[in-house]
Amino acid sequence: MTRALPCLCDPAVCRRQLPLYGPRVRESSPLPPAARMSRRAVIGLGAAVPLTLAAPAAASPAPPASVGQGGEPGTIGGARLGRDGVQAQKTAGLPKKLTARSWLVADHDSGEVLASYNAHRRLAPASTLKMLFADTLLDKFERTRTYKVTDADLADVPSGSSLVGIRPGITYTVEQLWLGVFLRSGNDAVHVLSHMNGGLAKTVAEMQARAEDLQALDTRVASPDGYDHKGQLSSAYDLTLFARHGLKNKDFRGYCATRTADYPAGGKKTFQIQNTDRLLTGAWGLDVYEGLFGVKNGYTSNAGNTFTGAATRDGRTLLVTVMHPKSGGNGVYEETAALLDWGFAQAGAAGPVGALVTPLSEGGAKASPSPTAPVERAATGT
Repeated sequence: MTRALPCLCDPAVCRRQLPLYGPRVRESSPLPPAARMSRRAVIGLGAAVPLTLAAPAAASPAPPASVGQGGEPGTIGGARLGRDGVQAQKTAGLPKKLTARSWLVADHDSGEVLASYNAHRRLAPASTLKMLFADTLLDKFERTRTYKVTDADLADVPSGSSLVGIRPGITYTVEQLWLGVFLRSGNDAVHVLSHMNGGLAKTVAEMQARAEDLQALDTRVASPDGYDHKGQLSSAYDLTLFARHGLKNKDFRGYCATRTADYPAGGKKTFQIQNTDRLLTGAWGLDVYEGLFGVKNGYTSNAGNTFTGAATRDGRTLLVTVMHPKSGGNGVYEETAALLDWGFAQAGAAGPVGALVTPLSEGGAKASPSPTAPVERAATGT
């Protein structure tokens, strides 16, 4: 039987009625006292995570040809990534009980894809799409800039969204808004930042343009927050591109590695928020994954669970994306951890089956999307 958990939020903000994150609000589980951190520790955490990741080496991009469904030459990232099923040079030791509809393991620095399963299958991304949102908007506003939230900023937040608890009339720093996005996956924080950027439509258009520059051509953006909308889709390949590019930004790295933070509740009051990434916090019976420092999880009733994680061990950084596992709430993290374990165990011995391509703005060769890429459980809005 699940034990009722105390609420960390200010009662005036939360009242245990705000929809937070994940099935039955399980993502809002508090950290044990030993894991909680002061605000000074939170803001200083960026120094403790691997902020000196080697700049991603230019991956060998696919030639500019139409992207095929069956692994034909021209598939973005390489022909094998266009094929169904497991793609790996060495399958020995690969986890045998994976239930995800799509997954991918890549080396962050080289961009080599070490293994994948339906890498380009288009699926509802849920809040992992916030990686693209952050990669698009992070450099637009200074961290110390302040903004007083209005009712209009929150008027179009979808019912049932995950929220950090932003309230009209309270002034927030940009840094606090981004902490709300990364830690609590707060759609209220996303919408405030979108309005600061000129509105939802402008933000969606800019996100789509950024996706196209990154050559994430499986992605269709319909909302900045990743919440279920008809036609809003991405893929394990694209989400891994978003993570890799986002991690070039030190603020992106710092935010996604932050475990807890104090959040404004009006006046001098604050309440504590914690990261919903269970491999980062060790919540809900999971162990903290050694070397993991983000990046983003997601859940909706339509998309199920999605997750992209990054971890460093023995000087090597791996990226893993897992989408739509059939197992329960911890399944997306357990399957991510298993794939990370496999990747680190290879110690460079696993040959690549493809590559994370270089953005067009950084000299990448242009490829074209597949008109027949598979679509599964397309978002319909819930």
